[in-house]
Amino acid sequence: MKIRKPVARATLVLLLAASAAGAHALDLTQAWRAAQSSDPQVAVASAAAQAGATRRQQAAALWRPSVMVGASAGLAGADSASTGAHFAAPAIPASSGVDFNTSVNSGISTRWSVSARQPLRSGERTAQARQLELAADMAELQAQSAQTDLMLLTARRYFDVVLAQRNLDLLRQQQTAVHRALTEAQDRFTLGDKPVTDTYEARARAFALQAQVLGAENVLSVALRVLARSTGLTEAQLQVLQPAGAAGGDATAPQSLEQWQDLAQSSNLGLRLHALRVQNAQEEAAKYSAQASASLDLVAHISQERISGEGDFGSASNANGQRMVGVQWSMPLFTGGMRGARQQEALRLQYQAQAEWEQARQQTAQQVQSVWLALQTGPARLAALDAAHHASTARLGATQLGRQVGDRTTLDLLQAENDAAAAALALVQARSELLLSRLQLQALAGTLGDAQLEVVNAALQR
Repeated sequence: MKIRKPVARATLVLLLAASAAGAHALDLTQAWRAAQSSDPQVAVASAAAQAGATRRQQAAALWRPSVMVGASAGLAGADSASTGAHFAAPAIPASSGVDFNTSVNSGISTRWSVSARQPLRSGERTAQARQLELAADMAELQAQSAQTDLMLLTARRYFDVVLAQRNLDLLRQQQTAVHRALTEAQDRFTLGDKPVTDTYEARARAFALQAQVLGAENVLSVALRVLARSTGLTEAQLQVLQPAGAAGGDATAPQSLEQWQDLAQSSNLGLRLHALRVQNAQEEAAKYSAQASASLDLVAHISQERISGEGDFGSASNANGQRMVGVQWSMPLFTGGMRGARQQEALRLQYQAQAEWEQARQQTAQQVQSVWLALQTGPARLAALDAAHHASTARLGATQLGRQVGDRTTLDLLQAENDAAAAALALVQARSELLLSRLQLQALAGTLGDAQLEVVNAALQR
């Protein structure tokens, strides 16, 4: 029959895959380390954190002195006229009503200046400096959050491969069993021992399984490709390990729901980020308050301007120099309503940030409760699924024996094999979900790290 060659090839691939897995298996910790060095998300988070760190330098620079230098040169003209002046000079009688006139129609003009400013007091600068410090803190938290998200994502991708591989293995095992049942049904029909319906049922199941195997191969291929791109490993190196059971609990971790809720409210990275955004909004509103409008600076200035050339009265040259050291106080009296409008906008954004923070706190509390409850019922659920797996396996053995003695039909055997495979897959899926829930709860509490990942990794089959 046409179905025999695909089944034989599938069996060979399964044996080779099992052999490769035994030779070199990739555990969850190794996958995470590979993702840390290869996943683009790490480079994005690192660059964002480094950019955020420079904002601390910007905050410090706001209170350091600034020095500006300027110079210009070009063609220029100038006229100067003074009337009614009093003139006095040594050995010359004093004169009143004297006129002084100078003119440069087209000459060379040069100007240079140096100015320095040292901020002494400014509410707006104070708010800006605090905002820059908060921005640096937010960048650090975002980098930590990205690291945590990637760890969770790597674990999910790893267990996606585990489930896809297990599903494909079970389908291929069913293919082998169905092929065996089909061969037996055909032989017994030829001998007149079984009706032709057994052959039809086995053949229909064989072709249905062939379609399922093709779909499972596609799912596994996608899962392997996603994990390979994240870790930088080849698909041949991604021989994953199945979960053996639930991970052991961390002795230092809180146990009650209230303890997890308190820890999440104080340490959750997302909530801490929302709290910093509220503070940033408060500082933005403070920049436009009346107390922040005035500023006091220590200033120094020196400049000189010169123009020389030919004018209406012959050659002329004018020079003007200025020097000043002192303090400068400034305060806006009227801005056309712009400052007040900006303050109102900042206050509304502050209320929005506070509302978003409160919303995030409620959502986090709900997530912690949901994951915690899943972990509490997880062991009992695993025990039930494990019992169902053993029962379905025992039923399969009894059905096989019953079919041999004529008490069970081929359809009964095929259904028993399908139920046993479904129970085995459900058990692996439940174990994977329980391990992921442990990591997710640690992430919600803001305590997920390499140590917690090692605990989950220890629950994988070796």
